[in-house]
Amino acid sequence: MHFDATFFAFVGLVIFLALVVYLKVPGMVAKSLDARADQIRNDLSEAKRLREEAQQLLAEYQRKRKEAEADAAKIVAAAEREAEMIAAEAKQKTEEFVARRNALSEQKIKQAETDAVNAVRAAAVDLAIAAAEKVLASRADANVQADLFNQAVGEVKTRLN
Repeated sequence: MHFDATFFAFVGLVIFLALVVYLKVPGMVAKSLDARADQIRNDLSEAKRLREEAQQLLAEYQRKRKEAEADAAKIVAAAEREAEMIAAEAKQKTEEFVARRNALSEQKIKQAETDAVNAVRAAAVDLAIAAAEKVLASRADANVQADLFNQAVGEVKTRLN
């Protein structure tokens, strides 16, 4: 019997397969593949859990953002109301100030008018007195002047008492 290279290759293959089966390589490969599949399943479930957790965090942050925006809007509205109240108060105080200043100015104008009228009256009285003195001095003699003086002194005494 003549054995060629094919026969020896076949015998080597059979010995190799027997050795692989004897050493339980298919079990190890299956076990390794099962472990790898379990690891992949665990990674997938972990990724799913992390994704759900991330979605929850996202929803929570979106809710907080909306709350913060609402709070900011309330703060802005309150600031606008306060600014409007301050502006209205300032306008009212300005109007009151202007009204007081106008009233004071009108009062000063009336006082000035009164002073001017009194000054004109006093000047008119002084002028009338000076004219009366000149007329009386030119028409009256010493006796008439003495009588008028005594009469004026008497009136002053009666009025003072």
